[in-house]
Order: sequence, then C-alpha cells, then structure tokens
Amino acid sequence: MGKYFGTDGFRGEANCNLTSDHAYKVGRFLGWYYTQLRRRSGQDGPARVVIGKDTRRSSYMFEYSLVGGLVASGADAYLLHVTTTPSVAYVARTEGFECGIMISASHNPYYDNGIKLINGFGEKMDEGVIALVEAYLDGHLEAFGRTWEELPLAKRDQIGRTVDHVAGRNRYIGYLISLGLYSFKGMRVGLDCANGSSWNIAKSVFDALGAKTYVINAEPDGYNINANAGSTHIEVLQKFVVDNHLDVGFAFDGDADRCLCVDELGNVVTGDHILYIYGKYMKERGKLVMNTVVTTVMSNFGLYKAFDELGIEYAKTAVGDKYVYEYMMTNGCRLGGEQSGHIIFSKYASTGDGILTSLKIMEVMLAKKKTLSQLCEGFTFYPQVLQNVRVQDKPAAQSDPDVQKAVADVAAKLGDSGRILVRESGTEPVIRVMVEAPEKETCEEYVSYVVNVIRSKGHAV
Repeated sequence: MGKYFGTDGFRGEANCNLTSDHAYKVGRFLGWYYTQLRRRSGQDGPARVVIGKDTRRSSYMFEYSLVGGLVASGADAYLLHVTTTPSVAYVARTEGFECGIMISASHNPYYDNGIKLINGFGEKMDEGVIALVEAYLDGHLEAFGRTWEELPLAKRDQIGRTVDHVAGRNRYIGYLISLGLYSFKGMRVGLDCANGSSWNIAKSVFDALGAKTYVINAEPDGYNINANAGSTHIEVLQKFVVDNHLDVGFAFDGDADRCLCVDELGNVVTGDHILYIYGKYMKERGKLVMNTVVTTVMSNFGLYKAFDELGIEYAKTAVGDKYVYEYMMTNGCRLGGEQSGHIIFSKYASTGDGILTSLKIMEVMLAKKKTLSQLCEGFTFYPQVLQNVRVQDKPAAQSDPDVQKAVADVAAKLGDSGRILVRESGTEPVIRVMVEAPEKETCEEYVSYVVNVIRSKGHAV
C-alpha cells in the first residue's frame, strides 16, 4: 500500500484527507501520462478516460475536479454518471479506454469518498502507475527519463473534452442480461440496493430476465448510501425476505462490487457460502479450472472443511479482491472471492461484481431446481467474531511485543480447533482482530483479550 492509495483506492473523508485538489491532481497526472504514452507509441489523438461515480453528495465534486484535471492535460473524459464499479471496469476493458476511474468509498458512510483507478484491461491499476500518481501528489515526479516540477497544460486544440457516455452503462446492463441462462419467471426476488450505485441498474436486469422483483433502499439522496441498508446491514433484507415470502434476496454495497444473499428462510448467505455453492456447481460440470477456488485469509474454517469433502483445492491470499484477482490471473483460476461478498468470476469479469454474483446464484438455483438454503447444505459455518480497533499507527500496534504475545497466547490455546487473525485494514486506520472457534463465547473471550491489550498499550484512539 502507498501513502494515499490502499488496497481499494484513495479513500478518506471528503474535503478532509481526500480533497477536490487531490482529485484535480489525479486527473492532471492521468490525462498527461496516458497522452504521453500514446504519443510515444506513435498514436494520434487524446487519451480517453471513462469515469463513474456512486450516489454520495461529494461524488459530483470529485467528478468535476477529476474532469478538470484530465481535460487540462489533454485527455477526453467520458462520463458514465451514477453507475457501479464493475461497469466502469467493463467499459474500460471492452471499449478501448486508456483507463477508468470510479468515485466511491464502497461500503463506507456518505461523508467518506474514494478514487479507484482501473487500467485498460478493467483491472485494478498497476502499482507502478499508482506510485507515479502518489509521487505527483507529493510534488516530486520522475517519469519518462526526467524530473517534472509541474506538468505542462494542454493548449488550443490539444485541450481535452467531456463526453456523455451513458451508452456505455447501458451496454453493461445489456451484457449482464445476456448472462442470464434461465428465465427468472415465477421467482420472487428481493434486492437491497443500499441507496447506492445499483439503484438504477439491478432492477432493470432482474425485470428483463422475468423475475418478480421487490426492491428496497433504491432512493438515494446523497446522504443515505449504506445507511441501515445494503450488504453491511443485511438484517434489513433478512426481514424483508421473510415478511414478503420471497424466494431469495440479494444485498449490494455502495458501489455494487459485492453481494451478500438471504435465503428463503431469512438466513444470511455470505461470500464464503457463494464460493462453496458455485465452486461445487462448477466442479460437478467439469468447469472448475485448476480444481481450485481462491479465498483470502479471512475465509471461514467451515469453507475449507467443505471443500476438503468435495475434493476441491483452495488458495489463500491477503485480504482484498485485488490480491484474489492477481492470484487467479497468475494461476489460471476461474473462481475466487472474499467472505464480504467480493466474488470474481474471471470468465465474465475482471473485478468483483455484485449484480453478476446474484445472477450466478440464480443460475445455480434454477439449474439444480433447489432453494438457496438447500444449496448451502454441506457447509457448516464456524462462529467468527471480528472487532475493529481504531488506532493511531497501524504498524506500531501490530508489531507491539505485548500485542504479539497476546495473539500467540490465543493461538496456542485454540490449537487445531480454531484460529486468530490480526491484521491492518487496507482502507481505514483500524486493526482487525478476528477469532474463529467452535463456540461463539470462546471467540468473544479471545477477541476481547487481544483488543484490551491493544488499548492498554495506548494504541487505540
């Protein structure tokens, strides 16, 4: 991780540690850098950058600032307007853009925002380019064999333009619809759009495929994104599914790159459940390339036990869909993801896509003629307790000898019956303490023990 960009972009509170000046400079650099690359490779015309945003009030401010920087450097900015992160990745990948930008803080509250950079292949931006962006933000850029105190401004006919590109978002919607292998006719489906990016996309897709669609939290006002809504407040959808006797429910986060599910009984179906259901489905059909599902270190013990029973191998990466995708690409795997609901189907997308995930779960339900609760049979979820501790200095808290001793003590007591994981968040100033064990009470006891040591050493704020 860099100084500004974490595992999921440059994120912070709007106009505090992430400002419109930052956005303008990011735009200035990207517009200049990709225009330079085009010229050096003998290509005419300006660089083309596609931009999407979520429903936060500040997203408009950041959009305009990014556009100002891009066109000032000579690039053309194509606006998808309010859309999902995976749609930006899709459009960047399929329409020949130099790169894409998504303005979103994902599952964070409305007052936060973020800038996610996507390369021309629809993937998270290369670390080398991120490093150059950060260097420019800090005023000491070295690129193309020289040092740049400031970047040149485009002049006259070299100044870029802004293009309304809602057609790109519509093509993405059409792509999702094309992936529906079965009619959803007769299926009663609940969608929780988190008052975010999926509010004007998800229902259109499910309606087109024939579902009887019931939607909640699809009235964004700039402030209510993720507020008691979406995948971070799955209890709202649980009640909605049960009260309305629905067959299944899907909850998205603010930028719709993740999805959690609710079965017909009101039970939560996590990203680990989704990996189990679709991994098993792929293996049964001989489609699980490399016979491997890619997980992160946060995946549940129960998932690995279930995979062992099925003869499915698994890999474990660092937390972050970025790392999951990198492993998948390096090793030729087709399915991977996180417990939080970032699921990557590499045959169809280059990033986690919540709406695509919901379509794939519908596919399994209809193909096997089973309810979602039946598809989850064979996977026993271990109790898991996770607590976030806001700290002044993440590395200092993590490396404190007393904290490390407390973690080692818990690991020794758990033995082979569970595990403890203490890690730094890639997007927030917090340390995450997680324990898995056969009983929830044990998890709570050991998490509290470690958290109390972190606090007693003065690391917490």
